[in-house]
Amino acid sequence: MVKHAEKMPESVREHMRGGPGSVLVKDLLGKEDMAAHCRLFSVLTIEQGSGIGEHDHRDETEYYWILSGEGIVTEADGEKQVEEGDLVITGGGASHAIRNEKPEPLKLLAVIILD
Repeated sequence: MVKHAEKMPESVREHMRGGPGSVLVKDLLGKEDMAAHCRLFSVLTIEQGSGIGEHDHRDETEYYWILSGEGIVTEADGEKQVEEGDLVITGGGASHAIRNEKPEPLKLLAVIILD
């Protein structure tokens, strides 16, 4: 199967998971195209001053692969800087948040796999 870019819907999510500002979400796969063990396969674009609020992942693992830009990830053990090429892995009931404080948009691939 090939899914062309113009068939991938985009939406703006305000205050995603209680975070500041808005996040542009491009769903690479919709629910109808995903395997049963996948809950999310999207590219997220976070502008300066915006972010995704703290949330946990029980019975699932979320992967953020940073495509471009820089961000701040908050985890139980504190804040960490992330940049292009970094991978953030959150599962096992752990929580995280991410925000962009830089002028360049933070773009990441977000994938959630059910455990």
